[in-house]
Amino acid sequence: MQTTITETLARAAQRLRAAHETGQPCSPVRDLIDADDLDSAYRVQDINSRYWESRGRRVVGGKIGLTARVVQQQLGVDQPDYGLLFADMAVADGGLIPWGQVLQPKVEAEVALVLARDLSHDQITLADLIGATDYVLPALEVVGSRIADWDITIADTVADNASCGAYVLGTTPRSLREVDLSLCGMNLTRRGEPVSVGAGAACLGNPLNAALWLANTLARARRPLRAGDLILTGALGPMVPARPGDRFRACIAGLGSVSVGFAKENDDD
Repeated sequence: MQTTITETLARAAQRLRAAHETGQPCSPVRDLIDADDLDSAYRVQDINSRYWESRGRRVVGGKIGLTARVVQQQLGVDQPDYGLLFADMAVADGGLIPWGQVLQPKVEAEVALVLARDLSHDQITLADLIGATDYVLPALEVVGSRIADWDITIADTVADNASCGAYVLGTTPRSLREVDLSLCGMNLTRRGEPVSVGAGAACLGNPLNAALWLANTLARARRPLRAGDLILTGALGPMVPARPGDRFRACIAGLGSVSVGFAKENDDD
């Protein structure tokens, strides 16, 4: 019997979901969907997002990935992607992530926006976005791949919810009036040693440009951003692999700092 497209996409979604549930990375899904078939990849992402929502996980915003050219070069792609953020992905500033909670983790520093108003209409403008933004925060995104060895094409990572793992927000909100996001310099350290530098201009020229792309893309996908939602606007510099026992700290000019640690392997404390 011939397998339908719907069944094929469901198989891809189940493979990624099983990797999440078991903590065992899986093979890429590009044997089921073409490596550059983004429509199918986003359909796989949506299948799993709706699965998790049906089991009580709460969507709290969205992230745009692959915004910095250096990150695109790391993954061999030339365009951004997006994924959804869930409430249970949040980690407290200065907190500790159990090793294994995020598969194959890498850390990147970002600017986060929190919305005061919905962005659900067509043709959202930059003025709409600025007017809807309540405040901005420094953030760390811990990306993680359910696909073994990060052996991904853009379709693989899109299907895998844009490789979302966890996120950490700073605790001192700033108004957009207080800072020029395109000029925000970033320094990321691991165990006190500098490992990544960048600036807001590396994120599609300005993190607001990235957020605008995300807002319009999610509105078209019928997943509009709502008041209170979080936007992770994309990496300001290269992502950095994490190891057991590592601690990361990002300082973003005008926004402050944010940090997170990783427990050692088999650390039950």
